[in-house]
Amino acid sequence: MDRKEFRDLASPADAREAIDSLPLEAGVERVPLEEARGRVLAERLDAELDVPGFDRASLDGYALRARDTFGADEADPARLTVVGEVHAGEEPDVDLETGQAAEISTGAVMPPGADAMVPVERTDEADEAGEVLVRTSVAPGDNVMFAGADVAAGERALGPGARITPRDIGLLSALGVDEVPVRARPKVGIVSTGDELVRPGGDVESERGQIYDVNSYTIAAGVEDAGGDAVLYPHAGDEATEMERILRQAAEECDLVLSSGSTSASAVDVIYRVIEEQGDLLVHGVAVKPGKPMLVGRLEESAYVGLPGYPVSAMMVFRTFVAPAIREAADVPEPETATVTGRMARQERYAEGRLRLMPVGLVTDGDGETLVYPVDKGSGATTSLAHADGVVEVEPGTDYLEEGSPVTVQLFSPDVRPPTLLGVGEDDPTLNRVLDRLEHPRYLPVGSRPALRRLRDGIPDVAVVAGPIAREVDAVDLGGWEREWGLVVPAGNPDDVTGLAELVDRDLRLVSRTTDSGLRTSLEAELEALAAERDSDRTTLAGAIDGYQFALRAHESPARAVQRDDADVGLGLADTADRLGLGFVSLGSQQVRVLANPDRTGKRSVRELKRALESGVDVDELE
Repeated sequence: MDRKEFRDLASPADAREAIDSLPLEAGVERVPLEEARGRVLAERLDAELDVPGFDRASLDGYALRARDTFGADEADPARLTVVGEVHAGEEPDVDLETGQAAEISTGAVMPPGADAMVPVERTDEADEAGEVLVRTSVAPGDNVMFAGADVAAGERALGPGARITPRDIGLLSALGVDEVPVRARPKVGIVSTGDELVRPGGDVESERGQIYDVNSYTIAAGVEDAGGDAVLYPHAGDEATEMERILRQAAEECDLVLSSGSTSASAVDVIYRVIEEQGDLLVHGVAVKPGKPMLVGRLEESAYVGLPGYPVSAMMVFRTFVAPAIREAADVPEPETATVTGRMARQERYAEGRLRLMPVGLVTDGDGETLVYPVDKGSGATTSLAHADGVVEVEPGTDYLEEGSPVTVQLFSPDVRPPTLLGVGEDDPTLNRVLDRLEHPRYLPVGSRPALRRLRDGIPDVAVVAGPIAREVDAVDLGGWEREWGLVVPAGNPDDVTGLAELVDRDLRLVSRTTDSGLRTSLEAELEALAAERDSDRTTLAGAIDGYQFALRAHESPARAVQRDDADVGLGLADTADRLGLGFVSLGSQQVRVLANPDRTGKRSVRELKRALESGVDVDELE
């Protein structure tokens, strides 16, 4: 199959124009009143009856003729004969004449002959049974809600385009409306492509390169937020016939089809060929980063947008281009403007000639000023969004953003709030339990060495480092704890591993940690010491260890590799081995230190973290 290359990329404006040209209107549907909240009314609703439909008493008291009370006061009350009672929900069985009154409940129908009512608080029982003393005068209509006073028959109750609120539900209930004509939500079919995808809840075979399907669920949530109804279809493999079948089914059943993946120019990415041959391909490739391989077109009678496969790319493109079109079709207003102005925490270079949608995080400095830092780990990393607060749009002509330069952040939602504490550094189970004590922290497990670099750049509030630190950094030591590190082995230690030397001398498979980890630094120091004992060098000994360069980022990952029988030994912590029911060979203790940015020690969250550390990190207590 020939490879198609991107030559002329559409501008972001052209992509928006192409999407705007797609037919997304879903028409009108009638929904039960109980499901109408938040929906958009499609046509005017007029009152078909008076509300209330009768004259009713506003208070508990006595219904009467107003003229019988004229001149009455505390000193000279009017004396009326009580001829009956009227309760709410009952038809009156009395007809008042001059000098008569009827006891009446709030909301009850006013009896014939009565034109006013007096509250019970302004009356007294007379000496003679069956009479009431009225100690105030009332005018016709006092304390009475007349028929149609709330809504009169024929009045305009709600107009088209009204977003139905709980208050409107009450009005429609009063009018006896049980079904409401509303704008139908666009039905949006979601198709994720790729043979490697597995739905959450299924079993992933990592050795086959399988991953969980992230896009289907994140995009579906975005569709619902924008006012559409999301429909998830079985994920399509990379075979053209099956992909075409699923896309056609979605197009027949939905107003808009969103696919993710298989949009690029590689030989195996065939969606654009399906749309090109079976539908109408309007755009293939947009000058935006991330999201260059975006598709826009039509298939059957349905609109179609192809999103990139990487989660960050897919969500950035959806949020920027697709969500506004869904909101317009559903008549859902743009979300409340949510922007924050801050300044760049560090310089960010960019010179690719495309609009860049840069995920960023927010943190406040010691003076409470907002700092903005990029959190993009690459389009394939879902945590770029999980750790981001919003997006900065970087125009195509921008070569770099200077440290300290002002930027405007479009928050993901109006209720986004920056973390109270931003920490970076070592991945550690005890630290996780410490963070649970704090309110709304954010922690980025980047490793010890990158943490020190970021602390020098002035971005985080604190950095958590472990193991030997080769380079000092200007920081305030808040405290820390010790952790036992070493070699994680299968339960029972079947290979009888006793130390690092056996990895050099025996055929044992090791899974290590990445070089940014404090554990890796300690392992290298231990190997250096062993090399000195043997009058050798660390590089030679490392080369003799099977898998020494096979390194994983997270602190549990090597232990889990041992648990799966993918390795004989894993570099890890005693805490992890104990929790997973594995064996452990100790290589020593390691200090974990929490270092604070000197300018942030006055922040409340940093003070709270310091108090937690000073109180003693008791693992049993934290659990």
